[in-house]
Amino acid sequence: MGSRGKALVVDDNVALARVTQFALTRAGFDAQIAPNGRKALEMAQKEPFDIVISDQQMPEMTGLELCQRLRATPRYAATPIILLTAKGLELELPMLQRELEISAIFPKPFSPSEIVGTACQLLGAAV
Repeated sequence: MGSRGKALVVDDNVALARVTQFALTRAGFDAQIAPNGRKALEMAQKEPFDIVISDQQMPEMTGLELCQRLRATPRYAATPIILLTAKGLELELPMLQRELEISAIFPKPFSPSEIVGTACQLLGAAV
């Protein structure tokens, strides 16, 4: 078990999800992967996660839809959420970040070490 907390990595790009999971695990997180928003929601309803890191553009349920659904549940009302997006210029990011209380948004490509650093910062853990 990771000592920094449980992280849920949501991305339909398996390679990218595994790289992010690996970086989080090396930093001491217990990181699990969900291949899409719908599966992530199922996983989040079964067990608590301390932080959610989600891609925006996915089949079945987008990252923004996942954020909306998580925020609607008491368990995840204040859980840090990091959104990864290749559509940074197409989305109204500041407005969405405020409305859905998204903790951080990273445009792709991103550095897994930046994600880990931000996750640690959001959870109050030293990097």
